[in-house]
Amino acid sequence: MQKTVLNEEHRRSGARMVDFAGWEMPLHYGSQIEEHHAVRRDAGMFDVSHMCAVDVTGDDARAFLRRLLANNVDRLQLPGKALYSTMLNEAGGVIDDLIVYHLAAEDFRVVINAATAANDLRWMTARRDEWGLAVTIRARREGADALAMIAVQGPQARQKVWQALPECQPASAALQPFFAAAVGELLIARTGYTGEDGYEITLPAAQAVGLWQRLAEAGARPCGLGARDTLRLEAGMNLYGQDMDESVSPLDAGLAWTVDLAAPRDFVGKAALLAKPQQHRFLGLLLLDRGVLRAHQRVDSAHGQGEITSGSFSPTLQQSIALARLPLPAAVGDVVQVSVRDRPLAARVVKPCFVRNGSILV
Repeated sequence: MQKTVLNEEHRRSGARMVDFAGWEMPLHYGSQIEEHHAVRRDAGMFDVSHMCAVDVTGDDARAFLRRLLANNVDRLQLPGKALYSTMLNEAGGVIDDLIVYHLAAEDFRVVINAATAANDLRWMTARRDEWGLAVTIRARREGADALAMIAVQGPQARQKVWQALPECQPASAALQPFFAAAVGELLIARTGYTGEDGYEITLPAAQAVGLWQRLAEAGARPCGLGARDTLRLEAGMNLYGQDMDESVSPLDAGLAWTVDLAAPRDFVGKAALLAKPQQHRFLGLLLLDRGVLRAHQRVDSAHGQGEITSGSFSPTLQQSIALARLPLPAAVGDVVQVSVRDRPLAARVVKPCFVRNGSILV
């Protein structure tokens, strides 16, 4: 099983370690619920070094990404700007979702998921070779130039990062959401996966343990995969492998906003999306009865059947919530029935973002 450079730090902190996509990662450090609340109320930190940073450089780097990604990389004109996108197959299914950072003129960094990294790299390399473009694709997860990633999230996250990394405050204090700044060998980005403010910091792997320890001394609480999942679900954010995969169109996964069909450029999967428009609505569910919503439970509505893609108990709402693919006519405010162990339970359809910046939105 693969291990991040922070593996021993997790063990010293009493983490319960689990297998996540072939990586030994912390599930929690004693209390998933307390870690969840720490991020909503103060600051928590996550080891996300199992994700893969890929540097895409060369004279044709922009042309390559313009053709590879569903979102339009030409929106990245300022150094440091970040863009969320999907990468599609020819049938319009989602190979992966990712963030691409514009570092310099023809210098981009793409951050892809751990479970899909090997397949993503094969796909990217094959497309580069097929199109004959002058592009270097370099994964930064192994060897002397390996990178680690630490996400610090919560209303006090930025202050705790500045306490641990005072040299980063001048460059990062004015960063707008979805922008990043390079400080020496660090890339500090105002992005995240929890619905809270904070930074995602990419740095040389050899420096990660030191930063992790300084962040802990500053009061950032170590958080595991369990809290990360309930936080992202409350924030209405998709998880690859549950809410989307290669058989699902981004239009049916609630990600139409990341697909640029208006620009004249062609990209992989565009023809399939134009030939088969959106088939479902991707919405949230708030359980009205007692129970817990889980993935793959059937949803019966006045307009036909749907399916839950992600579901859990929400520590912030103290109620069960879910993301679901529903028939196109389904609307916010509808009441549907979810089959939970063969019992029909009532749920209300809501906009997918349940919690943002500490506030309940449903």
